[in-house]
Amino acid sequence: QVQLVESGGGVVQSGSSLRLSCTASGRTFSSYAMGWFRQAPGKEREFVTAISPSGGRTDYTDSVKGRFTISRDNAKSTVILQMNSLRPEDTAVYYCGVNIDYRGLLRSPREYNYWGQGTQVTVSS
Repeated sequence: QVQLVESGGGVVQSGSSLRLSCTASGRTFSSYAMGWFRQAPGKEREFVTAISPSGGRTDYTDSVKGRFTISRDNAKSTVILQMNSLRPEDTAVYYCGVNIDYRGLLRSPREYNYWGQGTQVTVSS
């Protein structure tokens, strides 16, 4: 069992920055790939970014490339999502997920085994 707790969401204006954190407990964090997903009202959960267990590989959906950065600190069992140049279309609940059986960076939420409770990000125009 892995427990995940996200923090750092909020309400900001377009062009602003936010930093989301996700802290894991319960098992060996450094062996897991981690991902961030988001879900807007009435829409399915969508992939945002993922990072390999060592942090050496990352993947981003096209709409956030160059604006968002994922990183991790295995000593603190934490994954960070730095979001810059935020846009109204980034508004959603953001979730971090754990992929236990690492076979490469995966974009489907079905491949992730545990989820945090989510944190709301609202970007006003």
